[in-house]
Amino acid sequence: MPSVTLPNWTSHLTGSGPEQHGVFNNNWTLATSSYPAVRKDEDGYYPSVFQALKQCQPSCKTAFYYNWKPLAYPFNEKYLDEIKYLKDDAYIPNYNQAFQFIMKHRHIPTVVFLYSVHTDNVGHKYGWMSNEYLQSIEEADQQIGIFFQKLRQEDLFNDTHFLFLTDHGGIGKGHGGTSAAEMIVPWGISGPGIKRNFLITEPNNTTNTAPMILHLFGGKPLPEWTGKVIESVFPS
Repeated sequence: MPSVTLPNWTSHLTGSGPEQHGVFNNNWTLATSSYPAVRKDEDGYYPSVFQALKQCQPSCKTAFYYNWKPLAYPFNEKYLDEIKYLKDDAYIPNYNQAFQFIMKHRHIPTVVFLYSVHTDNVGHKYGWMSNEYLQSIEEADQQIGIFFQKLRQEDLFNDTHFLFLTDHGGIGKGHGGTSAAEMIVPWGISGPGIKRNFLITEPNNTTNTAPMILHLFGGKPLPEWTGKVIESVFPS
């Protein structure tokens, strides 16, 4: 909440809601922020999962691939070993770049954030659940399948955790309200030590993403984060 892009991805990657990280809309920048974050690092940013990972696993390599320019604004880039932006909705080269990054660092802890905006833009143009929107999802799904196949060929798939996430839904040709179609989003995780064919029934939130990532790398949520580890996905 709100059901717009920048606040929610910030919540995913900082383990906190807007009332903690201070990002309330898509126009946010560090220079124009009007609401103070409850904590800031030495550069003025709210602590992200990338910063927390570097603290608990100093050897960890982090990458951020995206194609919507404001998306990176809330995160301190000095905690990212690679960051790549593509304009005009391009995204396939980022999948290739992410694969190369994983290959390069295959013997050390590695975290990759891989984002595609074109499905959102198609929803705004043609409507959510339109044929064009569903086709855009199929296109993205195909690229994810190719990405997975490359990892399998390099014997990297079985040792990797995957989180499948989005920031908001839509209704008509827009979003930003509080309808279920706009507010409820998929949240999925798979990989070593994660239950298979399991449905999370406990309350879940975008703020739980960063604590879950950190937990997989042996870290604990930062004190200012409000998200939690979803213990039910792990075998008892």
